[in-house]
Amino acid sequence: MSTTDSYALLEVLTRHRVTFVVVGMTAAVLQGAPTTTIDLDILYLLSEENVERLLAALEEIDAEFRGDLAGRRLRPNTSHLASPGHKLLRTRLGQLDALGTIEEATRYEDVADDVIRLEVGGLSIEVLGLARLIVAKERAGRPKDLAVLPLLRATLDEAAGRSDQR
Repeated sequence: MSTTDSYALLEVLTRHRVTFVVVGMTAAVLQGAPTTTIDLDILYLLSEENVERLLAALEEIDAEFRGDLAGRRLRPNTSHLASPGHKLLRTRLGQLDALGTIEEATRYEDVADDVIRLEVGGLSIEVLGLARLIVAKERAGRPKDLAVLPLLRATLDEAAGRSDQR
């Protein structure tokens, strides 16, 4: 398993002007959760223009679908990226999960009120807020998602305590 350079992935996506929000455990880490993750998960806007920008970014980092047991090294194309499903990718910078939707059918536009903007190494990045991330993990209901809920709730409580002291 290779290490994912999340910052480098974010830099490429930002430079290509891809409209996205960081979701998953990287969103939690960026908000202070004491954990690690092996990939970067993004929820991206499914507009035609944004899909083209995302495709250009993915071409730059040599993205291909992971989990292809036939070893075909299938690369994402416009029709793949225009779909709402999950695109689980391997890149030269590490693993990137490009998600057209999260949960059952939640799109980029649906989480607009639950996004915060963070400065990450000089990049301005949209990140799914912890409270909404907890909801997404609860709805996913997979054992790995349920297992991190106590950590996410504790991080949210700690952040709320810090803001109460201001």
